[in-house]
Amino acid sequence: MVDIFIPDMYLTDGTIALRLLLAVVLGGLIGFERGRAGRPAGLRTHILVCLGSTLAIMTNQYIWLHYSVGDPTRMAAQVISGIGFLGAGTIIVTGRHQVKGLTTAAGLWATACMGLAIGIGFYKAAITACLLIVFTTVVLHRLDNSMLSKSKVMDIYIEINKQVPMTAILEGMRQNEFHIDSIEMVKPTLDTSATAAAIMTLRLKKRRLKLEVIARINAIEGVEFVEEI
Repeated sequence: MVDIFIPDMYLTDGTIALRLLLAVVLGGLIGFERGRAGRPAGLRTHILVCLGSTLAIMTNQYIWLHYSVGDPTRMAAQVISGIGFLGAGTIIVTGRHQVKGLTTAAGLWATACMGLAIGIGFYKAAITACLLIVFTTVVLHRLDNSMLSKSKVMDIYIEINKQVPMTAILEGMRQNEFHIDSIEMVKPTLDTSATAAAIMTLRLKKRRLKLEVIARINAIEGVEFVEEI
């Protein structure tokens, strides 16, 4: 009985089918989780990235085996650098200076590397990497959120009524024991009655639920809208 984890030196029909099918399965496993989380790069994107990188290195291997020319790792290097353009397209900076899509971009890059491992027949590493990528995006995501919820530092976006001076808002923050590390004035984007908006980094003197902090800020006279970013 042939061990499927032993890399094949030659590209037989069975080897080609196995590698491409494994790329679809493992890439789809990661993409399914990203799609379920509502990310723009979901099931199909991750499958295509993994499948494409697998095909690229198999093509490179085919050229090297049958024509004895070229560098067998050349296409792999191009895939690793080229996937950065696709990953960059998933990263966006919103009008409130929120950066989104970093995990998805990193996941696409890791999926491409996983596809390269599949394409060259390094099955054990590919399967292990797939499980670790899923573990990172699912389990560690929850741990990350738990750590952030207990942090004494938080960034907020706030819109202020034109009838109330900024000094009054800052005084209200001080009374609630919120220390402002930094403040950046920006253009309001939501409430038409607001005349000013700001992005603030707050440092709390003691740990509090983020919802409690938002409620306290929202209760300050002159605050029209506030949210954590």
